[in-house]
Amino acid sequence: MRLIEQLGRHKTVEQLQAELGQRRDLRRVLGVWQLTSIGLGGIIGVGIFVLAGQQAAVNAGPAVAIAFLIAGIASAAAALCYAEFAGLIPVTGSAYTYGYAVLGEFVAWLIGWDLLLEYALIVAAVASGWSGYLQALLDAAGMPLPVWAQGALGTGEGRVFNVVAAAVALAVAGLLTLRTEWGARLNTIVVAIKIIGVALVIGVGAFYIDPANWQPFVPARVVDAAGVGHYGWHGVVAAAAVVFFAVFGYDTLTTAAEEAKDPQRDLPRAILLSLGISMALYLTISLVLTGVAHYSTLDNEAPVAHAFGSIGLTWVSVAISVTAVTGIISVVFAFMLAAARIWFSLARDGLLPAWFAKVHPRYGTPYRPTLALGVLTAIAAGLLPIGDLAKLVNIGALSAFVVICGAILVLRHRRPELPRAFRTPWVPFVPLVGIGFSIWLLSFLPWATWERFLIWMGLGLLVYFGYGIRHSRLARGNGQDAAGA
Repeated sequence: MRLIEQLGRHKTVEQLQAELGQRRDLRRVLGVWQLTSIGLGGIIGVGIFVLAGQQAAVNAGPAVAIAFLIAGIASAAAALCYAEFAGLIPVTGSAYTYGYAVLGEFVAWLIGWDLLLEYALIVAAVASGWSGYLQALLDAAGMPLPVWAQGALGTGEGRVFNVVAAAVALAVAGLLTLRTEWGARLNTIVVAIKIIGVALVIGVGAFYIDPANWQPFVPARVVDAAGVGHYGWHGVVAAAAVVFFAVFGYDTLTTAAEEAKDPQRDLPRAILLSLGISMALYLTISLVLTGVAHYSTLDNEAPVAHAFGSIGLTWVSVAISVTAVTGIISVVFAFMLAAARIWFSLARDGLLPAWFAKVHPRYGTPYRPTLALGVLTAIAAGLLPIGDLAKLVNIGALSAFVVICGAILVLRHRRPELPRAFRTPWVPFVPLVGIGFSIWLLSFLPWATWERFLIWMGLGLLVYFGYGIRHSRLARGNGQDAAGA
């Protein structure tokens, strides 16, 4: 019975709000557009420049646009739930903190552990996708990397370690140890360049669309020599389960809640703005890409650049590669920032060692988890192929979305009187849509992905029962930050 009580202990919304008023360790420097830029930086990247083409070639054909729409519905329902929580509990930690207030410490730990894996692997996967475009630019300039340094083991003969991917993960970690506003300003500039590049693809590509490339829009289902199925409506949903990787990321800005100038007003706005702009761009560019080039030619490391190169628009191809090289860095920035703050929150609550909850005395950033993540994600980006990374990311994100949507239903029932800066519309319909679509997409992920995810969660149980359950601030019964312990 005592164990059940320990697992269910939780922080109240009022307790979290009171703690927020007492904290001064992180600096409030981010406005609504900087927050929106972090969200856009987290969403727009590998999905447009890599996954749209690859999934069109492998699973969905031109109907990859429908795959983005399916993934977007699940993401939009979850975004509305995130927006309500962000206005109600504007505390660093995102879904982890929201779960702590509604579902208890044990469930919150599982969410936080899940998010830590998800965000760290996104950094690794995006860094891996980014390296493909940089290598395309180096090849075009006649300066190719040695074969061993071009990719992870299993991505091509002679490849051993993706040096470029590892280097960018370390570089962004270094940037994030400095003042948050410096990185945020750079991120805003990079996001602007990225959106200009996407607009270039859409504007120029619209004049080169061949409608014959869209026929059939949903290719007939086929089974390859290995017995793996492709295309058909099953392939469209399978693609949606993968490109879901590309339609979340707005949750990264909620991890910076304690660095926002006016979090209760700006966080909900930034969440909805970043997702709305991103979905419009994704749907448009997927149609343009499959209209410019036949979907069967898009299975490569830089599909957008290759598509325009194949029709003789070399200058557009180079411009896209430059945009991708510049713009995808903002995704690495957004998720590295988010992962570091999740780690920081877990440590501040005593669920991980308090050594990680120290902020830099000069720059006011959670530099210890940031630097640790830089090393870990550099190793993962160097050694693991992007496809394996993306699937693991999606299972983590979809699991978190199920919890967040469910928590909205629970909190509306338990605490209907709480003042909410933003209210999720059409409850319970919207949360149930988010839960249903997320579970549906989870069912399309391969068993190997589930095995790896369950191993990670099993490790999380060992950490919690071996350390967190005894060292958490709630277990110690005090209100002081772990950082000050």
